[in-house]
Amino acid sequence: MSRLIVHSARKVDADGLVDDFWLVAEGAQITATGSGSGWRQSAAEGTPGDQVIDAHGHWLTPGFIDLHCHGGGGHPYDDGVEEMRAALATHRAHGTTRSLISHVANPLASLRESLGIVAELTATDPLVLGSHLEGPFLAPERRGAHDARFLRDPEPEAVEELIGAARGTLRTATIAPELPNALESIGVLIEAGVVVGVGHTAADYAQTVRAFEVGARLLTHAFNAMAGIHHRAPGPVLAAIENHDVTLELILDGLHVHPPVAGLLFREAPGRVALVTDAMAAAGATDGDYRLGGLNVTVHEGLAVLSGTATIAGSTLTQDAALRNAVTLVGVDPVDAVAALTQTPAHVLGEGHRLGRLHTGYVADAVLLDHDWHVRTVIADGAAL
Repeated sequence: MSRLIVHSARKVDADGLVDDFWLVAEGAQITATGSGSGWRQSAAEGTPGDQVIDAHGHWLTPGFIDLHCHGGGGHPYDDGVEEMRAALATHRAHGTTRSLISHVANPLASLRESLGIVAELTATDPLVLGSHLEGPFLAPERRGAHDARFLRDPEPEAVEELIGAARGTLRTATIAPELPNALESIGVLIEAGVVVGVGHTAADYAQTVRAFEVGARLLTHAFNAMAGIHHRAPGPVLAAIENHDVTLELILDGLHVHPPVAGLLFREAPGRVALVTDAMAAAGATDGDYRLGGLNVTVHEGLAVLSGTATIAGSTLTQDAALRNAVTLVGVDPVDAVAALTQTPAHVLGEGHRLGRLHTGYVADAVLLDHDWHVRTVIADGAAL
């Protein structure tokens, strides 16, 4: 089995920062780590097929995990498996080594088909972790860029139908908990092993607290498509901050949430902010006209909106840009910023024992970035992409 050795790195992950760091990966697993010159013995014992990467003192982080994404590189996730693969390639080039495929509101038949496609892709591509069902169980008045024609109440029968179509690969689902049958359907999802997020919701503070009490554990893109924090109406965000079992997604492109407000989340919910892209097809591509589900989207200067409106329609963000924004715009400590892209989302998915850290026994996913946090090399399953 060939090995990969990375040395002379400035490692940063949720465990902290280590200079002159090295790791050895055999196959898809990290088998040794350390600092200093210990890597040389592994190199000396190697075979001609081994790869040795000199990091030259640059940042080395775990591979990024994106819980919420709709496409990239000009390709939407909801237009077939080849488009999915092309979009995934764009995000992988920007450091996202593990992804969920997010689905916008569509007719149930279309969603069943899309979930089935992702199930097949998950079986052949270990870097795809499964599906995130964002629509259709959303509040019409907080639907954002979801097609109103396809929104519906979360009847348990419909929920079970979609769970079945995913064949064990539905990992997260977003629900507006104030809708009829929502709390019962949250229970159905949890019983199937799905992490439930509160989002695209008109729920107040008390309704959100109740959703978390019955087992919801995620707030879908905090502050967006929900009420903010008001001094007489604390709303969903404060309910999530107060519950230490809840993780808060954050789109950190500087457009969805103002940087000082993003900083508030990092301070008030330490270790519980998961940076996500919520990217649509224009991420890593050019301005222009696109589709998101059944809706037209116009992108100008990196801002995606429903055509002819001011309604934001996903983002054009990549996870490396989210990391740069966390460190440079918000002033988040690099350890905490990297954790929000790695360990925190891994924990949400119950994958914290194998993903999200540069540690012996973990999957060999890593990103080498220059001093300005731009990607130089991406490693997934022990191989440079």
